[in-house]
Amino acid sequence: MNNTFPVEGNLSGLSRKDFQKEINNKKTDLFILKNDMGMEVAVTNYGCAILSIMVPDKAGKYANVVLGHDSIDHVINSPEPFLNTTIGRYGNRIAKGKFTLYGEEHELAVNNGPNSLHGGPTGFHARIWEATQLDESTVQFHYISEDGEEGFPGTLEVDMTYHIEEEANALTIEYRATTDKATVINLTNHGFFNLAGIANPTPVIDKQIVTINADFYTPIDEVSIPTGEIAKVEGTPMDFRTPHALGERINDKFQQLIHGAGYDHCYVLNKLEVGSLDLAATCKDPESGRTMEVYTTETGVQLYTGNWLGGFEGAHGATFPARSAFCFEAQCFPDTPNKAHFPSATLLPGDEYQQITIYKFGVEE
Repeated sequence: MNNTFPVEGNLSGLSRKDFQKEINNKKTDLFILKNDMGMEVAVTNYGCAILSIMVPDKAGKYANVVLGHDSIDHVINSPEPFLNTTIGRYGNRIAKGKFTLYGEEHELAVNNGPNSLHGGPTGFHARIWEATQLDESTVQFHYISEDGEEGFPGTLEVDMTYHIEEEANALTIEYRATTDKATVINLTNHGFFNLAGIANPTPVIDKQIVTINADFYTPIDEVSIPTGEIAKVEGTPMDFRTPHALGERINDKFQQLIHGAGYDHCYVLNKLEVGSLDLAATCKDPESGRTMEVYTTETGVQLYTGNWLGGFEGAHGATFPARSAFCFEAQCFPDTPNKAHFPSATLLPGDEYQQITIYKFGVEE
């Protein structure tokens, strides 16, 4: 591990000693990323969890716009184990924790009702990654997921970079992975955002205004597994092609919102071409003026509105009640390994998995 850049005196008020721990002969640490525009991102190598993203509002006041923790013990024991972490080997749900690949059935850990969720209980979010801070604005992570880990086939080698751009308040996450055996892969970051900033209590996100560049989405059943249909958003509360406040329709008596207890759905992004880096979604907080744009090479983005957050305590006494965050999880579609007509999530030896997702912050008066 290489962490020779200063971390004390950061905007988030985090202390390095609170993140240094040895677990199974691996060490956790705190990494602070900065750019010349004043943006600051704090991360740890436990699950590559983002602890804070400090950006200004229209008055120049900085706040943390992700729900985070202020010690490694709190990260490890969080009531929300996926809070701002890297998710893998497969983000989102796989029905009944099973899939068949080239005639061989694979059984996964089941941790969400009858399904496997986010790679299982000890997926990538609960692993200590090798970390090297390359410069003041970049940290690189490395992890080897052994053959059979959480039931997934093949040894998967993953390299990931968090980088703050110099010319914009943008966090770029770049993923690369290779395997020695056919496997499935769906990596994402499960950032829990609130552009108003965290507080005690953190305000709900009902008034934050969202657009999503998608004409279609994947409807779910009562246990949040895609039915297999690719449905139009038109004429439904799922339509964010034009700006809507998140709370405007979230309690409508619409079966999909009932199934998800709010928004918890994958949107089929309108792509210029396969793998192109396109605008996927935007959000604006009218009161603070903070804005966020999401760009990704992925085919889908999961909108989740923090429906199951239970009011637990986070960094510096902030609390996180239900619907106090939204997530834009760039990914392929849920349960793809069991849906042959969905774009493939299979990775073969000799090929490389690649993904780029950018979270760009700004201010609007």
